[in-house]
Amino acid sequence: MLTWEITPGSPATTHAAGLGSMDGAAAWLRRNLPEVQAALHTHGTVFLRGLPVATVEDVAAVRDILIPESTPYREKATPRSDFGHGVASSTDLPPSQSIRMHNENSYTLTFPGKLLFACLVEPPVGGATPVADCRAVLRNLPERIADRMRSHGWSLTRTYSPYVSLDWRSAFGTDDPAEVAAYCAENHIAVDWLEDGRLRTRQLRSGTLSHPTTGEEVWFNHLAFWNEWSLQEDIRTALTEEFGPDGLPFNTGFGDGEPLTREDVDLINAAYDAATVRRTWQRGDVMLVDNILCAHGRDPFSGDRKIAVAMGEPIDLMDCRPSVHPVAAAV
Repeated sequence: MLTWEITPGSPATTHAAGLGSMDGAAAWLRRNLPEVQAALHTHGTVFLRGLPVATVEDVAAVRDILIPESTPYREKATPRSDFGHGVASSTDLPPSQSIRMHNENSYTLTFPGKLLFACLVEPPVGGATPVADCRAVLRNLPERIADRMRSHGWSLTRTYSPYVSLDWRSAFGTDDPAEVAAYCAENHIAVDWLEDGRLRTRQLRSGTLSHPTTGEEVWFNHLAFWNEWSLQEDIRTALTEEFGPDGLPFNTGFGDGEPLTREDVDLINAAYDAATVRRTWQRGDVMLVDNILCAHGRDPFSGDRKIAVAMGEPIDLMDCRPSVHPVAAAV
């Protein structure tokens, strides 16, 4: 039986001692897989320390045991490096930037049920991957925000530009506008091709879900993450002046058309903060995250850092009893 270290402020952690090879690590993982899965449903995230994970191939071997069915990265939003073997960088955004809490691909109709993070190079300063229990986030929120999301969901507007974030070719993995239009039609996304060749899309999604296994209700969205009030003031001002208020690369609102206020975003981020835990990375660490039960982010860092990520166990939105059904919203 595994011993779990439950410490305030840190994810549930177990130590795999005396494993000198990846063959031994694979045997340990297979032997303890049922207990790891049970702990994941309880805690939302489990941290495995002491595995001899040193290469991308090692990460793929662990992935094949913990989440054997992969999930593609759809409707891409951030640059990532492909390490091969179905493993990528967690993100290639500048190290000085913190990444706010979010559930991976919360805006798609099929999303990864599990995420695997593995540390190949530990940063000397910062760089943790914090996680927040989305059951607790929902409990922490003011009822007016939680109830509004249950009733109306949230809207996401994206303007794909070659100048900021990703252009539509990179996001959808094609040069063919017809393929983009077909994907969007199938996935309930409204499309508007602008005169300068940019693409604007809008979609309405549920902001709360029920976990398909545990049945627990969770906060599951990018509502605060991509809202204009989450941008630094100088960046928001510069982007608005350059592209107009409707030209931000991302923006969100409540599904009934009501915009978020700065206070709304602050309250949501405070709810995440109150539920957030983190552990400093060490080389070989593996963190398994239930993507529905927990949101994740990234702390700023300095020095070298190499965190590999793999996504798997695809989940269909409709298997999670969304409170609002997905639709293409008018752009």
